[in-house]
Amino acid sequence: MIGRIIMLLFLLAISILLWFVNLEYQNTYLEKSFSTVFVLAILYFIFKLVFEEILIKKIKESKARYSLRKTVSVIYFFVVIITLVAVWIESPEALLVTYGLIAAGIAVALQDLFKSLAGGVILLLFHPYKIGDRIEINSKHGDVIDIDILYTTLLEIREWVEGDQATGRLTIIPNNYVLSGVVNNYTKDNDFIWDEIWIPLTYDSNWKAASDMITKIVKNETKNAAKKASEDLTHIQEQYYLSKRPVEPQIFMKLTDNWISLHVRYVTHTRERRQTNANLSRLILQAIEKSKKVKIASTTIDIVGFPRLKK
Repeated sequence: MIGRIIMLLFLLAISILLWFVNLEYQNTYLEKSFSTVFVLAILYFIFKLVFEEILIKKIKESKARYSLRKTVSVIYFFVVIITLVAVWIESPEALLVTYGLIAAGIAVALQDLFKSLAGGVILLLFHPYKIGDRIEINSKHGDVIDIDILYTTLLEIREWVEGDQATGRLTIIPNNYVLSGVVNNYTKDNDFIWDEIWIPLTYDSNWKAASDMITKIVKNETKNAAKKASEDLTHIQEQYYLSKRPVEPQIFMKLTDNWISLHVRYVTHTRERRQTNANLSRLILQAIEKSKKVKIASTTIDIVGFPRLKK
């Protein structure tokens, strides 16, 4: 940054010196030399200081930052060449072409930046998510910990960690995905989600007793979450078209080749899904172990024949 500022000051000093010399000794070449150096100083300021040192460095994604810097460097090279030709041949048409190239180059090089700026404005005006929300955007899950005009920062969850728990990584996402992608917000107008536990039972188990036992356990453990979910649903129904949904625990049964499959559906607080699942799994397993009527099933294999043994 300091080196480029020094270079800019050097170009300005040369142009000022040429201007004073041209005042003393009127000469066409001195005048064009002054114009050339002055234009070089302006272009150096625009491309090397404003774009590369200020705007491009604000882009946190390294790949996008590298690509944009290369694009700006190529545009800068061609603009300098065309501008120098335009100054020395004194062609207004060439200058118009130069300015057109500058505008087109800037538009192409900074299109993602402009989209991110527009996305930042959308976030400020319409709040599809805010600080503290748990969201999924661009196939990334996490808790929003910062929103600026260009980027959203997430504390990442999932990936190699199960159960919606943090990995420790910070995920930086350009705001342009708000315009072109899908945003899933887990906590925008409610703080609950539905979750399920799958339990396989043997066919000689008393499935009715198992269903009653499991329902009692789940209802007792999730009663506070169900009460809060019911209040949130009432609030949501005032804002959106939403039919009434049951928040009490439900058990759905399915018959398979090997077992009776029980799917336990319940509500839980968004950020407590894994803990609630673990608590319920432990309590259900303890209750089944104490019961003589209910057994957990596993894959069974029927042997229908043995190969003949050779003597």
